[in-house]
Amino acid sequence: MAGSSRPETTGSAAVRAAGAAALSLSEACKTGFREIRTNKFRSVLSFAAIAVGVASLIYTLAQVKGMQDAMTQAMDLLGPGRMEVERKRDYVSRGLSRGLTTEDADAIRSEVPGLYMVYPLTGRWGATVRDGKTKVEDAYVQGITPEWRKRDWVYTLSGRFLNDWDVRRSARVCVVIVPGGWVKKPFWASFWSWKSEFEEYAARHDLLGRDISIEGRLFTVVGTLKNPPRDEDPRWFSWNRPGIVIPVSTFQRVLGNQDESAPQTAVDSIVVDTGSRETVGKAKSSIAALLKSRHRGEEDFDINDSRDMIENELAEAKKWLIAAIILGGVALFAGGIGIMNVTLAIIFSRIKEIGIRRALGASKLDIMAQFLVEAALLGLAGGLAGIGLGVVGLSTFAKAADRDVAAVAWYHGLIGMAVAALVAALFALYPAYQASKLDPVDALRSE
Repeated sequence: MAGSSRPETTGSAAVRAAGAAALSLSEACKTGFREIRTNKFRSVLSFAAIAVGVASLIYTLAQVKGMQDAMTQAMDLLGPGRMEVERKRDYVSRGLSRGLTTEDADAIRSEVPGLYMVYPLTGRWGATVRDGKTKVEDAYVQGITPEWRKRDWVYTLSGRFLNDWDVRRSARVCVVIVPGGWVKKPFWASFWSWKSEFEEYAARHDLLGRDISIEGRLFTVVGTLKNPPRDEDPRWFSWNRPGIVIPVSTFQRVLGNQDESAPQTAVDSIVVDTGSRETVGKAKSSIAALLKSRHRGEEDFDINDSRDMIENELAEAKKWLIAAIILGGVALFAGGIGIMNVTLAIIFSRIKEIGIRRALGASKLDIMAQFLVEAALLGLAGGLAGIGLGVVGLSTFAKAADRDVAAVAWYHGLIGMAVAALVAALFALYPAYQASKLDPVDALRSE
């Protein structure tokens, strides 16, 4: 019919509503940028505090990710199912147990199924080594079996490694482990030597094929293991490594145990690897029950899971990261307070504008949204600057410490931006709510 109008469809109404919302958001953004420029000093202070907080957050996230990546690599090398059975410290024996022995390691290997690796380990610190007429002190000698090489193998081998025949015949052969030095030597390494006297000597002399004396007993060096550079070593526990390894049977027979009351086959520990993390719990219980039976009811041993060792190291490393998080939190809080003050100042200067908008039909929600968007823009700008500051800070720190830059993942930036915008919006929530409560008539009367 002429003069009649078509009813508006649901679809067209939704399109109009979406268009109005987009226009409102666009206007809020334009107004927000204008107000930030108008209140430069307050905006810059809030911007700077947010930037410092986000930079601290980015730095912390990158360091945590770097530690997680290093831990994963170290766990793969160390063995995800690794355990160490050690003599219990300060344990007073009832005289029933002989302590940990090579026979215990053999029993674990034969009676606990599915194990990837089992080897006994015994050692001596401060051993004296002679190379011809040269006397060298402070060598760390370990007695091992060939299974030692199944894990943590990051070495470059020259010559050969120990074999089962060496162990069976208690051969007087040894493998010397050579320090790897540095690719980029940090400044502190010039003032502190981390090498023992023997390690310094082994780094300067090629001992392969030579006959050397260890504690007055002659050994032939059948192989050398070159460590990777210390700043490229993926292991977590690379500082506690032997300088010389010999067959465990040779160690027991030739060097002997420093505890005269211990049996000849006594060892310091037994290293076990189940091959997977999922099987650690069951194997740990089986080993504990087996050893308690073999030791006639005495629990004179501890079984340490590799996860416990790494978690202890992580706990220490994370202490200073917590400090960085606290610093970032304080900076974000200060930035939030600044944004609250800026928002209150903006509201005070625009009371009449708020009254006009309310008189023209703007809802309380529209007024709140406008000021929240303005605050979020300020937060996002601070967050973007914080990301740049965090990346620059990481690069500067890495350069000063001669370390690789900690990995900054793409989602770290998203987290930083989201946190900045959220903090800004949260601290602007109260001022925005107060602005939405203004009476239009009173607001229009304001000068």
